[in-house]
Amino acid sequence: MKNRLKVLRAERDWSQADLAERLEVSRQTINALETGKYDPSLPLAFKIARLFEQPIEAIFDDGE
Repeated sequence: MKNRLKVLRAERDWSQADLAERLEVSRQTINALETGKYDPSLPLAFKIARLFEQPIEAIFDDGE
């Protein structure tokens, strides 16, 4: 699943570790999300959307 995490993170000048800490996940999880190797669970997707104050659809693209 494509996503805008890397762009949103860069706009805030956050490292992967910074974002991981805010979301209470590992830096490796952030890396896997950004590279499309891992799709977030629904609770994590909601947490990401709340953190960036955007709807889930604005961050994640399921390709449809």
